[in-house]
Amino acid sequence: MSMALQWVVTSTSLEVSSSMGFLDSVRDVRLLDSSKFMSRDFGSIRAKRDKRRKFRYCSLNTDMKYASVGQSGLENASNFPLLSNVLANPTAGGEVAVSSEKKVYDVVLKQASLVKRKLSSTTELEMKPDIAMPGNLGLLTEAYSRCGEVCAEYAKTFYLGTLLMTPERRKAIWAIYVWCRRTDELVDGPNASHITPSALDRWEARLEELFQGRPFDMLDAALSDTVSNFPVDIQPFKDMIEGMRMDLRKSRYKNFDELYLYCYYVAGTVGLMSVPVMGISPDSQATTESVYNAALALGIANQLTNILRDVGEDASRGRVYLPQDELAQAGLSDEDIFAGKVTDKWRNFMKSQIKRARMFFDEAEKGVTELNEASRWPVWASLLLYRQILDEIEANDYNNFTKRAYVSKAKKLFSLPTAYARSMVPPSRKLSPVMKA
Repeated sequence: MSMALQWVVTSTSLEVSSSMGFLDSVRDVRLLDSSKFMSRDFGSIRAKRDKRRKFRYCSLNTDMKYASVGQSGLENASNFPLLSNVLANPTAGGEVAVSSEKKVYDVVLKQASLVKRKLSSTTELEMKPDIAMPGNLGLLTEAYSRCGEVCAEYAKTFYLGTLLMTPERRKAIWAIYVWCRRTDELVDGPNASHITPSALDRWEARLEELFQGRPFDMLDAALSDTVSNFPVDIQPFKDMIEGMRMDLRKSRYKNFDELYLYCYYVAGTVGLMSVPVMGISPDSQATTESVYNAALALGIANQLTNILRDVGEDASRGRVYLPQDELAQAGLSDEDIFAGKVTDKWRNFMKSQIKRARMFFDEAEKGVTELNEASRWPVWASLLLYRQILDEIEANDYNNFTKRAYVSKAKKLFSLPTAYARSMVPPSRKLSPVMKA
């Protein structure tokens, strides 16, 4: 599995913290000096409101075919926007099984509802100043700086785009990126074999602490400050940890419904974390939940691309992240994947999988336009970069067993001005309903 702020994530050395019993920090001393860890009793994060620093959110229109913001359920199933071709399927007992898609969209509604509650009296969200923590003046500034170094090292294209953001947004996105990276490294890093479900439970308890303003170390402090400044909810973060749990216990997916839920956990969550920080253009007429839905689509698209790129690598670890029922329909099985032979059956199967991923990218593009102008460029850059990986898989004649599809440096550089040009396109008046894949 490879998580996505989806921005060229590679492995880095991690160390095991004796106080927590699992991976706590990036080993590279340039990124985190372990001597500067903060104890749990260091003190809670405190900040006062600063009315001079604000960012705008779009109005919360609900005139489209979406369930109303704040509702606990869907009044009409026909109003449910589909991001995949999975519908609720009747069970053997005649009951209707709730699809993963509906479960995920309920989270989308809750995120939009959170924003509505916080912005019920104004369209502007007050920002808070940097936190000066007692006894460690400037430590928070250094924590954000180290987050920026990690982002610059492992997500170069995206990092360049973040430099166009306002300082507050830029630092917050770096903090979110680093937390996601550290979480992903728990099950995908060099020490993944030492990670147990109880270790992930402790990581989740630590997450809850930092959301309460009690960070464990410097990098936690940066995220704790971020969530105190922006209407970021804890649920997507907890869901990402659930995705890590899934990786520990599951290596096959019966159908796309199961795979969709996994993709949400490990990648779609990133979009839900990021939208409150990136902001929605004050000129956007799109509903908040539709923009969140598009951010979710980008995460799903990125993770599907990861899966298609890494078929051979995953197979070497005994993992198959492809829908088993669709493999069978194509006349394929796990044995064909482990054999690593490109056949006409495999090419046809891959064409259909790539088509699905591109449909999610198409949907995601609509939402990027609705973001705050200063936040669009890094998202466009990462979207275009990841989308090109699908082109490279095709260029390799669908051999994702022994050839790793990658985008050349020249193409990456060419994508930057293209992404910048697209980021200048103003929001549309209304975001169209999500397509049926």
